[in-house]
Amino acid sequence: MAINKDTVKYTANLARIELSDKELDHFTDQLGRILAYVDKLNTLNVSNLEPTSHVLEMKNVYRNDIVKKSLPVTEVIKNAPSKENNLFKVPKIIEI
Repeated sequence: MAINKDTVKYTANLARIELSDKELDHFTDQLGRILAYVDKLNTLNVSNLEPTSHVLEMKNVYRNDIVKKSLPVTEVIKNAPSKENNLFKVPKIIEI
């Protein structure tokens, strides 16, 4: 598939991008080479290949959940600038 300056200019307009004449030439060339490569990929015989969503096998790596004792409340709030009844006290930001 060939691409021309008018197509690049039209696409840039849709994307609200202003291109100089130099940029227009540059992107026309680049997009032309990209589309030529895609055409080359279209010639490959993939009839015996199984569809995949990723090139490599994907698996999630999760750590095992281990129950541990948490910090004591007094340790957690000891450096709080303001506290009340073992809770962080913050300024009111929403008025009702």
